[in-house]
Amino acid sequence: QVQLVESGGALVQPGGSLTLSCTAYGFVFVRHAMAWFRQPPGKEREIIARITSSGLTTSYADSVKGRFGISRDNAKSMMYLQMNSLRPEDTAVYHCARLSSGSSLYSDLSGYDYWGQGTQVTVSS
Repeated sequence: QVQLVESGGALVQPGGSLTLSCTAYGFVFVRHAMAWFRQPPGKEREIIARITSSGLTTSYADSVKGRFGISRDNAKSMMYLQMNSLRPEDTAVYHCARLSSGSSLYSDLSGYDYWGQGTQVTVSS
């Protein structure tokens, strides 16, 4: 059974850092590109970072570029999101997602077939 489980969300002050983790179960992790999405309160879910199956190529939304870093450990079936210089506008529920086999819709929600339940990140003083 495919399952994605996020962890690491917390309340953090502006300018702080946080690392989110996503643990994958039930599928061959190394065969799939992965991504992090977030959904701010009252807004639509948006992709913020994605990583190829090998981990060699990454891409970021302009809103997080230079502040966030996506990585993965295929031996552990885990993906990470290192978040630095956090801002109040980064407050959201963060989800990891698996790109569907054969999909090229890397930047579209419809290209992803499994999602984690999400972890809450709140940036506030």
